[in-house]
Amino acid sequence: MSDAPDRLFILDREFDDPAFPGASFYCRDCILVEGLLAMFPERTTHLEVIRVPWPRPRPLVVEAIGEANQNLPALVFSDGGYVNDIKPLLEALHTRHGFPEPHP
Repeated sequence: MSDAPDRLFILDREFDDPAFPGASFYCRDCILVEGLLAMFPERTTHLEVIRVPWPRPRPLVVEAIGEANQNLPALVFSDGGYVNDIKPLLEALHTRHGFPEPHP
């Protein structure tokens, strides 16, 4: 891994969806990752956490990994590549940053 941090894109903790007036939501996978960050802050030293608003397009994400890859959370590796599906993302957090593995 390079000296640059991996970048972890996650949605804002709470967001509104105009399709559901008066309701607020959270992203289940993003909240899972937020929990890991909160429980193991010492393992985030090589992570840059970037919270982005829910509506698309998500310019920071598009710039990092392309318009077709706006699914979050997304972990963009400092040495190239990314994951934005939860299982491989959790595995990458384990192998690259020392977070514990989820129990099977």
